[in-house]
Amino acid sequence: MTSADHEPAHPDHQLLDEIERYYDAVPRSAARAEDFGPLTLFVREGAGWPYYARPTLGHDGPAATAEDVRRVLARQRELGLPEAFEWVAEHDPRLRAAIEEAGLAVHEHPLLVLGPADGPAEAPAERGQQVNVRILAADAPELASAVAVPHLAFAEPGTGLGTAGPAELAETAAKLAAEGAVERITQRITAGTTVLAAALEDGTALCAGQHNPVGPVTEVAGVGTLPTARRRGLGLAVTAALVVHARANGVRTVFLSAADEDVARIYRRAGFRPFATALIAEPAPDDTAS
Repeated sequence: MTSADHEPAHPDHQLLDEIERYYDAVPRSAARAEDFGPLTLFVREGAGWPYYARPTLGHDGPAATAEDVRRVLARQRELGLPEAFEWVAEHDPRLRAAIEEAGLAVHEHPLLVLGPADGPAEAPAERGQQVNVRILAADAPELASAVAVPHLAFAEPGTGLGTAGPAELAETAAKLAAEGAVERITQRITAGTTVLAAALEDGTALCAGQHNPVGPVTEVAGVGTLPTARRRGLGLAVTAALVVHARANGVRTVFLSAADEDVARIYRRAGFRPFATALIAEPAPDDTAS
């Protein structure tokens, strides 16, 4: 985080452990876990977004070393996987040094939470033309555009207005449907492992995001707004709908990681509070290792 005023002085270790168990459980529905002692590599089974390596849940031996990290990297390269690690800084504070010694770049992302004692997420009133924000069923006709819109949002990062609009959305939706991405989300919605919400206008998703519950914990992820539709409060409206759904279905802890402190400020306005720091490690831009 960029401001000490927003950092928790004493992270709740019970909540840290709860979120750590969540992070370990989520990939297991679609990946196999390979044991590297203090580290676990998740390898996706079938098509879809590849997973990463992270600290082994419950490991009580020596902390991971740079050599442990290099062994995982070698396996990721062998399998043709991204060289990626994800973890929570406050839960595994010594891992960063080993990761950086192994040559990876580490990126910090504020992790925010709505715990059992926190109020519901609140979305500011949407400016301009009203849209319909709702949870999408597996057979919703707007599903393809809801799957596609975050792809365009993350291709143009930031909170300002961008260039991608309805034409690019239609093209991306058709491409993802042809690749099977929409069908994979349909299956996850049917199985109850993913809940997708969207802000809809004229039958098209202008913003969408999801939460992925595991017992009493869920993460809000992939919230993205069509770049030409930004600055209307749609991201927070979608997030609030996801939180309402989660709480109505027995989830007590909702968390998310923000791209940066500017984005974190938006979620703080909705009631999320700073809690910890999510770390993502990957090769540095000039890393030519293969």
